[in-house]
Amino acid sequence: MGLENSVLKTAPIDPTTLPGRRVRVAVDQPMILDSGATLGPITIAYQTYGQLNADKTNAILVCHALTGDQFVADRHPITGKAGWWSMVVGAGKPLDTNRYFIICANVLGGCMGSTGPMEVRSDTGRPFGLDFPVITVGDMVRAQKLLIDQLGIEQLFAVIGGSMGGMQALQWASAYPERVYAALPIAASARHSAQNIAFHEVGRQAIMADPDWQGGAYFDGAAKPTRGLAVARMAAHITYLSEPALHRKFGRQLQDRTALSFGFDADFQVESYLRHQGITFVDRFDANSYLYITRAMDYFDLAKDHGGVLAEAFRATKVRFCVMSFTSDWLFPTSESRDLVHALNAVAANVSFVEIESDKGHDAFLLDEPEFHRVLRGFLDGAASHRGLPTSGMD
Repeated sequence: MGLENSVLKTAPIDPTTLPGRRVRVAVDQPMILDSGATLGPITIAYQTYGQLNADKTNAILVCHALTGDQFVADRHPITGKAGWWSMVVGAGKPLDTNRYFIICANVLGGCMGSTGPMEVRSDTGRPFGLDFPVITVGDMVRAQKLLIDQLGIEQLFAVIGGSMGGMQALQWASAYPERVYAALPIAASARHSAQNIAFHEVGRQAIMADPDWQGGAYFDGAAKPTRGLAVARMAAHITYLSEPALHRKFGRQLQDRTALSFGFDADFQVESYLRHQGITFVDRFDANSYLYITRAMDYFDLAKDHGGVLAEAFRATKVRFCVMSFTSDWLFPTSESRDLVHALNAVAANVSFVEIESDKGHDAFLLDEPEFHRVLRGFLDGAASHRGLPTSGMD
């Protein structure tokens, strides 16, 4: 079955029915966005794991990537799959819920309960759609800070994230250094590259070329731009992988056939795999949110607001950093992590850097990579020891 016919049966997400925690922030005073627009009140949907200690010093904020959400260790309410970082978050795991209080919030602009283009406006009774203001990673972090304020946490023990989550971790460390003890940007960069912006533009154009997108007002009808969103996901998913991983998993093997069809169905297993990725994605993500979140990543450039000098974004910082990259990640290559480390070294920041050997590409931080998990646990144990928190060797 072709992609076009496969995605048409998808039901729209209803974020109001999703389980989990929600908080309203920016109620008395709207939040001023980087664009100059204002937004408020804002709903933030989030999940927590473990217990906050009496001193409120053991909180770790996990920031999710572009297509992630707050269900970091829960079974996903739409797909039924395990949480996207269930290998890392849990009792006895690197982010040990016996010792840490883990917080993960759906980003501003998201579609899993936090305020975004799907939210119904109180003044019109209709979803924002493209009337939702353009947001930045800085705006996402500003909204997260309002959540952390509501929880009464003065300083996060750590902010951790991969990919766009790593961008958020860096934004936290730059904008609110006094509120962060340690920051762990993983497979990330201090600014989005031209290549990455280009890939995002392909995805956005695929969505906007879908006739069911209707200028972003598809909530008025039964049809959704599922075909465009599926293609956007397919294109992006290629960038999360590596050629060796694709070759090892698929090579040129045929899909459910012994000979070429001499047509345009999915002859090869890799084609079928990508179509599956696209089809399943539209069940849990909103097309407009995809536009807004990819744009936020494109605009991310920490050096821009500091005279073009990245080191100035971290001047006099007391945050402890652990920067991690993967050898086969061509989306956020190790060279970009090294640039970040050099900038941190220039201001004498406390920084560790590790390049993990892996052939799994950008998505390695989401997969079973024992060396990555060992480094993550080791750095957190070291930071916990300095912070006066229990370490894994003390349990």
